[in-house]
Amino acid sequence: MTSRRDPNPGRRPAIARRSRRRPIAAAATAAVLFPTLFSASACGGPADASTSGDLTVMTWAPSGTGADRPGMTELAEAVGKDVNLKGGLNGHRLRVLTCNEHNSADGAKACAQQAVDAKAVAVIGSYSQFGDDFMPVLERAGIPLIGGYGLSQPEFSSPLSYPVDGGLPALIGGSGRQLVEAGCKSISLVRPDTRAGDNLLGYLATALKPAGVKLLDVKAPEQSSDYAQVARKAIGKDEPGNCVTSALAAQPTGNLLDSYRRLAPRNTRIASVIGSVQQSVVDSTGGDSGPLSGAMVTSWYPPESARIWDGLRAVVRADTTGGRTIDVSDPGVQTTWVSYEVFRVVSEKLSAAGKEVTAKSVAALLDSGEGIDVGLIPSLNWGPTNMLPSTESPRLVNTWITYQVVKGGRMTQAQPGFVDVRWVLTKGRPPA
Repeated sequence: MTSRRDPNPGRRPAIARRSRRRPIAAAATAAVLFPTLFSASACGGPADASTSGDLTVMTWAPSGTGADRPGMTELAEAVGKDVNLKGGLNGHRLRVLTCNEHNSADGAKACAQQAVDAKAVAVIGSYSQFGDDFMPVLERAGIPLIGGYGLSQPEFSSPLSYPVDGGLPALIGGSGRQLVEAGCKSISLVRPDTRAGDNLLGYLATALKPAGVKLLDVKAPEQSSDYAQVARKAIGKDEPGNCVTSALAAQPTGNLLDSYRRLAPRNTRIASVIGSVQQSVVDSTGGDSGPLSGAMVTSWYPPESARIWDGLRAVVRADTTGGRTIDVSDPGVQTTWVSYEVFRVVSEKLSAAGKEVTAKSVAALLDSGEGIDVGLIPSLNWGPTNMLPSTESPRLVNTWITYQVVKGGRMTQAQPGFVDVRWVLTKGRPPA
């Protein structure tokens, strides 16, 4: 992806001058000028073959596991209902199936097989760490995955995966750069003691290397109610310049913050990545009087208060959600929204060209090198010349992230625009 700079670089805050970014203003304007088609609704139902003329898609996420992302499937259902209330997608009824992935390999495979059995044209905006298990099922059936959350390596390497964000690699690399620019001299990474967690360490090390910042790896159990030892190790001697960043899920992060608060470090600064920390976590841990006051957060997107989410907010309403509350600040919800918007644009392009919307035609258009701009994030392009020069993550084409900070108990933009961390993900050198 080519670098994008602010049109008025002389106005940048000092912290931002070393970072390449894409202005948000254009995306926000696009969102206002071209209101999105998708809104709130649910189709659901058993995974039988699609009715003639329907466009069947699926979204899955874990539920009832302690690592839940219920808002993702709820939004998907809302999108389907809203589309159909408005007459369908290019004349076709949108049939949205949802599936509980149960945070297990077998559950992920079962959801993928359900998508196959239902003859889905795409799996959209789903959440699972078991890409090694579900992607082969989709690949055999030729079903594209649009906008998985980005937890597993196959989501960034499978030729049928089209991630709309940079996943945890971009977030953790971006967190490293944010902490370097904030003056951290030593950084502790609190991350899950899993294979996915192992991969994060390398990205953070690459981000820190040019600045010579010391890195401490702090492994933590995925589920625990007591992270006292983990927090104590991360804080260490609590010396000036010491920083801690977390890459755990939201619930474990809340438990970690409880232990961190009790230790009351005087010098250590805390940071995290979106998904580990989101507005609901800030609220539940005390807001501006809690341990996250002043915390630095790296995200794929602007904060929930940004105008680019007006379309999403308009979809999350009682007549399309059945009265359920969907957290618009949840990054899984935001990723699902972006992913359905990508599908909308692709469907419109195919219909305008007189082509049927099928799994094969959707994948072909996404592979064509034609940019997909939904007015929410930098334009996406999975063409051969835009692939990341990485054997591990060639499908990772959105290398832009945002810097946020918790201020006044709210997650706010720390600096304008998107920051490009492509060099971190390719183990290159930082831009001059």
